[in-house]
Amino acid sequence: MTFTSAARFTIVFVVTARLAAAQPPVRTVDAPKADASRSVTLSLAEYNRLLDLAGGPHPAPSIAPIAAIVDDADLRIHVDRDVVRGVFALNGEVFRSGATRVPLVSGATLTDGSAQGRTLPLLSDGVVQTAVLQGPGPFALTLDWGAPVSFTPGRASFTLPVPIAGTAHATVDIPGDQADVHVSNGVVTRRASGSGRTTVEVTLRPGAATDVWWSMRDSAPTAAAREVRYLADVFSLVTLGDSDARLASLVDVSIVSGEPRSLALRLPAGYELTGVSGSTLESSEARDGGVVLTLAEPAARRHQFLITLERPHQDGSFSLETGFPSLPDAQRERGEIAVEGTGTLDLGAAEANVLHRIDVRELNAALQSLARSPLLAAFRYQRTPAAAPAVLAMTVRRFGDAGVLAAVADLAVATTMVTTEGRALTEIALTVQNRAQPYLKVALPAGATIVSVEVAGQPAKPVVGADGTRVPLLRAGFRPNGPYNVSFVYMHAGTPFLRKGDLQMALPRIDMPIGIVEWEMFVPEQYDVRPIDGNVIDRLALDASGREKDSRRLRHAAAGRVFSDAVDSPDVAGLPNQIRGRVVDASGAVVPGATIMITDAAGVTQTATSDANGSYVLSNVTSGRATIRAYLSGYATAQRDLDFAGQPRRVDFTTRIGALAEAVTVTGDSPSAARSTVRDEAKAAAEPPSQNVINLQRRAAGVLPIRVDVPRAGTSHRFVKPLVVDQETTVSLRYKRR
Repeated sequence: MTFTSAARFTIVFVVTARLAAAQPPVRTVDAPKADASRSVTLSLAEYNRLLDLAGGPHPAPSIAPIAAIVDDADLRIHVDRDVVRGVFALNGEVFRSGATRVPLVSGATLTDGSAQGRTLPLLSDGVVQTAVLQGPGPFALTLDWGAPVSFTPGRASFTLPVPIAGTAHATVDIPGDQADVHVSNGVVTRRASGSGRTTVEVTLRPGAATDVWWSMRDSAPTAAAREVRYLADVFSLVTLGDSDARLASLVDVSIVSGEPRSLALRLPAGYELTGVSGSTLESSEARDGGVVLTLAEPAARRHQFLITLERPHQDGSFSLETGFPSLPDAQRERGEIAVEGTGTLDLGAAEANVLHRIDVRELNAALQSLARSPLLAAFRYQRTPAAAPAVLAMTVRRFGDAGVLAAVADLAVATTMVTTEGRALTEIALTVQNRAQPYLKVALPAGATIVSVEVAGQPAKPVVGADGTRVPLLRAGFRPNGPYNVSFVYMHAGTPFLRKGDLQMALPRIDMPIGIVEWEMFVPEQYDVRPIDGNVIDRLALDASGREKDSRRLRHAAAGRVFSDAVDSPDVAGLPNQIRGRVVDASGAVVPGATIMITDAAGVTQTATSDANGSYVLSNVTSGRATIRAYLSGYATAQRDLDFAGQPRRVDFTTRIGALAEAVTVTGDSPSAARSTVRDEAKAAAEPPSQNVINLQRRAAGVLPIRVDVPRAGTSHRFVKPLVVDQETTVSLRYKRR
C-alpha cells in the first residue's frame, strides 16, 4: 500500500490460528519480514471480505431434486408356445436418505422381484409397480415377468411392458426361424436364427408398452384354442320415477373355461345406455342393440360390471313393458329383479314366462343395497341360451301426495308390565290395513330397545335407523289380502320404585293413523297407583261414571220418575259416523253378549255385540234417521229412534227381564256414599289383569331373549285414546307403597 508522501511503508499481516477463529488481526508497521510458509500479504478489502465470510451463516445442505433414477433396463424375453416369460435387470441410484418409492414398470404382471439376493418389496400404485428402496446409494434389481401369447390366423403377438429407465434394451427369443419379427415402439438392431429359434435384439422406448408380433409358419407350434364357457348372474333394479324409468344391472360373470378377451351383452329395447363400469373392464363399444365389453384381464376367472340405462314414460298412470340386460352366450343365466318407485303409487306386475315372484326380503344383498326407495315387487328367473329373454309387464297407478293414506291401523292394543326395578316391558299389537307403505316407522322412548317383532304371525327383523326403528309391512295384492296383525315388544329401563313418587310412561310415536289406542298397564301389587296427568282417558273412571249415572237413574225410578230404555248423549269422544254405548240391566249391572242392531237412513243394517264391560261400537253409520234395537234372550227388546248427524254419539240401553214388573227399593242412599261405592267398584275392577298381561308374562318368561323379573301379581290400569296420528300417548302416575 503506497501513500502520497515521500515516506513509504508496508503493512504486513500475519495470519495465524487465532485469525482463522475470527479474532481481530494484529497490525504491525515496519515489522520484520516473516516466514513465507506461515504469512501472506493481502489488501484491506480482501481482509474484510474474509472476515465477512467467517462470520456469515453456513449454507444449507442441498437436497437432490429427484428421489431416484433407473439408469438402464436390460430385458431377457423367452417365448415358449403360448406363454412368454422375461427377466428384467434394472440398475439405478437412490439420491435421498431413507426409504424411497421408485416407479419401475407400468401394466406388467410381475411374478417375483429381488435386490442383491434379497426379496424386493413391491407396491402397486394403480397400474404402476413401485419398489421401496433405501438410500442414498446405487441399486440393482431383478424382476420376473410373464404374459400370454395371443394368436390370430397367421400371426402371434404379445405386449411387452418397458420399464421407466434412461435406456432400455431387450433380447427376445422366439421359437422357429422367424425373419419378420416386428416391434411397435423400438428398433430391431440384430437378428439371429439357429437350433429352431430366432433371437432379436431391440432398443426400446423407455416407459412405453411395446407390441411384438411375428408371422406363424407351418413349422411353428400352434396353441390349442380352448372353448370359452361361462355362467352369468344378473341383478336388476327398476326405478320408476315421475317421468322416466331407470334400470341398473349388476352383471356377475364366472368363467368356467377359456380366457375370453371380450363379452357380448344384449340390452333391452327402448333404453339408452348411460354408463358401463367394472374393475376388469378395458373398454366398451355399443354394437347392434347391445354392447361389447373388452376385458383388461382375460385370465381372471370372475368379472363384475354395472350397467345403467334409462327411458322416458308418460306422467301419472302408465303401462310399461321392460326387458333386462342378458348375455346370450352364457351357458346358464340366473337373475333377480327388484322394482322401486318414487312417490305414492300402486304397482301391478304379474309372473310371466321365466319370471317367478318372490318376497323382497329374499333378494340378493347387493341388489337391496342399490335401492334408494321402498321396494314394491321382486322376481327371480333362470334361463338357458335357447330360452326367451325375461320380460316384465307392469301397470303403474300414481297417486297424489295429498288425500291418500298408504296405511292405517284401526286398533292398537298396548300392554305394559312394570317391575319394581323400574323396567317396563311393552307389547303393542296393531290391526293394519296397508296399501303402499313398506315400513312402519316407530320412534321409541329414549333408552328403549325392540326385542321381538311379528308381522302377520311370522317373526320379522326390524331395521334401526338414525330417525327411528322400521318394522317391515306386507302390501295389498300380496299375502295377506285383508287386514293383518303387526306386533312388537320393546323394553325400557326406567327409574326403580321408591316408597312414593311419580312415574311418567309413554307409548312410541308411530307414523300411521290409529283409530283408537287401548293401553293396559300392570304394576306390582305392593303399590297403589293413580293417574294424575297425560293425554289419555282413564277407562276405569269412564266406566265408574257410567255406573254412577245408572245409580242415579235407579234412585229417580224409585221416586216415581219415568226413564226411557235408551239414554242418548251426543257429547262423547269417538270417531265420525260412530255410535257407541253400554248395555246394563235394571240394577246397573253390565249385560255382555247383547245384540245391538241399527238400521240407518240408507236402509243398511249392521249389528254389534256388547263386550265383557257391556260396551259396543257401531261404525260407518249413514247420517239421517236411524233405529237402534238392543235385545238378548230372556230380556225385553229396547228400541231407540234418533236423527243421526254424523257426529260421534253415545246411546246407552237399560234392559229388563222379560215383561215382568220389578220393584226397586232404595234406602239410605246419599251422593257421597254412591261415589264411594263407585270408587270401590272401580278399584276392584282394576285389580285382575287381562289375558294380554298373562300372555306377555308368558312371553317374557319363556320366549323373549331378555332377562326381566316378571311380576306374578299386581294391578291393571286401563286407558284409551282415540285417533292417534304420529304422536306420543303419555300418562303420569302417582304411586305409594302399601
